[in-house]
Amino acid sequence: MGIGISRSNLASSVSKNGGIGVISGVNIGYDELDFASNTLEANLRALKKHISIAKEKSNNGIIGVNLMVAMTNYEEHVKVAVNSGCDIIISGAGLPLKLPSLVKNSNTKIAPIVSSSKAANVILKMWDKKDNTTADMIIVEGPKAGGHLGFTNEDLDNINSIDYDNEFKEVLKIAYNYGKKYGKEIPVIAAGGISSSSDVKKYIDMGASGVQVGTRFVTTHECDADYNFKNAYVNAKKEDIKIVKSPVGLPGRAIKNKFIDTISLAKPKISKCYNCLVPCNPKETPYCISTALINAVKGNIDDALLFCGADAYKINEIQSVSEVINELVSDL
Repeated sequence: MGIGISRSNLASSVSKNGGIGVISGVNIGYDELDFASNTLEANLRALKKHISIAKEKSNNGIIGVNLMVAMTNYEEHVKVAVNSGCDIIISGAGLPLKLPSLVKNSNTKIAPIVSSSKAANVILKMWDKKDNTTADMIIVEGPKAGGHLGFTNEDLDNINSIDYDNEFKEVLKIAYNYGKKYGKEIPVIAAGGISSSSDVKKYIDMGASGVQVGTRFVTTHECDADYNFKNAYVNAKKEDIKIVKSPVGLPGRAIKNKFIDTISLAKPKISKCYNCLVPCNPKETPYCISTALINAVKGNIDDALLFCGADAYKINEIQSVSEVINELVSDL
């Protein structure tokens, strides 16, 4: 949902309709005038601005911020989000081992994103030992999610061999044990490829406290992205959705387009490095992921990386946020 796909407009709309509206913090200031010359300051300024706007437009509803651990200047972004009144920090793309110390003495909640029970156990064990605290929520993201995925290419080539449901159940046990120790319930959220009311009901019946949904909200009127990006989802066929290699070494899921064909043949010239992700080496990277994602949010889809979930091809129209939420909960 980054760069810019989920900012204050989408987040506030989800929050107003009873959900947790989540702002993606990665290069959130892409359209600030000084973004190219003053990237960090532009991003921190935009993060503060969009949290403020989202809180106001949602009538002080629940607003979260998703910050990737792999981001350069991760700690600075967390601190600005906390100081700006963010309700919850959601962190994946790495182990957010320092997160408790960064939100200490604030009201901001913390939620790691994990792809396995092993990762959940490592994070909560470390938080318990070093910070004498635990998660306020855990998001378990499966292999059908969009964007960067916490699985290997080999795993994704044999996606049916990944037992997401079993991993989810194991995380429920871990959450129960740490919740019992700290005298609270830790909600566990199902995520990745959840696109229908039957998907939602399945995981609620399994013990989930809620679900995280991204792809369905891209094709809403309130989504912050250009309509060309939204229509790429509407027009996508099942065979168009591919696993691609990200410059940071992680596999990702995206819609096949001219850009993907081009980078498979030749390395595009990189004229500007935004220093956005720690693992990225501009001298070796096959393309600039920031440029590709900025093109996506602006609607320049032929030159864009169009991240999406596995079920994007099932979407046939652009709807309102309220319509999507009502559909998703219709079986509950």
